[in-house]
Amino acid sequence: MKRYFIVYEGQVQGVGFRGTMISLARKHDLTGYVRNLLNGKVEVEVQGEDIDPFLKDSLSDRYFIKVKDYSIKQIPVIENEKQFTVRF
Repeated sequence: MKRYFIVYEGQVQGVGFRGTMISLARKHDLTGYVRNLLNGKVEVEVQGEDIDPFLKDSLSDRYFIKVKDYSIKQIPVIENEKQFTVRF
């Protein structure tokens, strides 16, 4: 089990990116959260057994979503986390 903190940059706010992250997390059976930041970026914490397919899918352009860059670091796992949510 791994957990990553990811910050996405680009055209990622106001284009359905958070909803896409929820769909991808459910598709890949992952937990965590997604949140818009005041600087126009989006942060994600994602946890699960195999996060690589989620990461690959999250970087794909979709409609108006255009990820220009991202940073990622491994962080401690949160035990007993049950779902992937939107935080405000």
